[in-house]
Amino acid sequence: MAVSGLARSALLEVAPFKMGMKGRKSSSKNPPILSHEFVIQNHADIVSCVAMVFVIGLMFQVSSPIAYMFIAVHHNVSSGPEEVARDPSVYYTYGWKDLGPVFFYFLICIVMHAIIQEYVLDKISRKMHLSKAKHSKFNESGQYLIFFIISILWGGDIIFRENLFLNIPSLWEDYPHVLMPFMLKFFFMIQFSYWAHCFPELYFQKVKREEMASRIRYALLHFTFILAAYLLNFNRVGICLLVYHYVSEALFHAARLIYFADKTESGSKGVFMVANAVFIIVRLVSIVFSVLTFWYGLRLAPQGLDIAAGNFNTEFIRIIALCAVCILQAWLMWNLITLHLRRLREQAPKNSSSAGSAANNARKQRQERRKEAQNKKKKDAESKRGAYDDVNDLPEVDQNTKKNLRARATAAQKAK
Repeated sequence: MAVSGLARSALLEVAPFKMGMKGRKSSSKNPPILSHEFVIQNHADIVSCVAMVFVIGLMFQVSSPIAYMFIAVHHNVSSGPEEVARDPSVYYTYGWKDLGPVFFYFLICIVMHAIIQEYVLDKISRKMHLSKAKHSKFNESGQYLIFFIISILWGGDIIFRENLFLNIPSLWEDYPHVLMPFMLKFFFMIQFSYWAHCFPELYFQKVKREEMASRIRYALLHFTFILAAYLLNFNRVGICLLVYHYVSEALFHAARLIYFADKTESGSKGVFMVANAVFIIVRLVSIVFSVLTFWYGLRLAPQGLDIAAGNFNTEFIRIIALCAVCILQAWLMWNLITLHLRRLREQAPKNSSSAGSAANNARKQRQERRKEAQNKKKKDAESKRGAYDDVNDLPEVDQNTKKNLRARATAAQKAK
């Protein structure tokens, strides 16, 4: 009965993914079956069908043990009823059976990626009329932002439930942390599935070659550090550092989405400033937590290498873990600094050109003023010359009379 109930619940979870794919608009030209274009256009339907095979397998007694290997979480250590009665919490360890659920939820991540892409991001991007380069970055940031927000809320709930935020010594006390609650183990398995699904998505999303290197490096670093924390039983400090890191990454991708949506770029500047400040704070907090855990805290825990007991608390492993975290934080800070320096270099020609144009405009205005002054002087001289010519044309008596009148006028002005 338990297996059938699990099958029905899992079927209800996966069935909407399959139903959601029915509304997809087909292109005017149908590509050949099993061609690259066919697989790319219908990869979500294909993957959802594969996931449905595992779910339907739970309904039959012959295939339910195999399907159960791919859906349920394994390595439960709460075996006896007396132990469960004494401590109702269910704890798990890790082992090779975790590969099955990671593969199943890897398929679910691909389906969810396609659903979010088609029914959320594509509809928004059509209204924004983005270029191809911005469209690719918009989709990337949109997918990451949704995953980071879910992981922050989920991981933050685990941190507060296990009292890891306020009780910092719990990060290294009672090491090795072999026993994991269900939510903590499931959290790490979903992390593996998500970052593993990023690699085939490069093919499904037709990512350009020049963008592949950065995306592969981004996903590989996350997958590697999460796997190291999981296998070395540093899961408590691992989930704390991961949630802090996701906060800074979520702010960065949110700022980038606002930048694409804001045509005036006025609102995105403030969000980018906040994201950069939080990014620097998270880097410092990560280094502090790592030093406290690997350099100070774990030195007080039982020392030695015991793979069977899950104890990896040796000085060599601690130093390697601490150096890896610190080097990663330094590398991330270096990328931020080089990014801003590159932007300053790109903006320098624009600023110089704007300053040059302003100087040219001022120079032109000065020249125009000079020309106007010269033209005015010429007109005054011509008017005076014309007046003298008129006087010369008069008879001699009239010329003397005109000169006397002018002399009197000037004398009267001087007397005043």
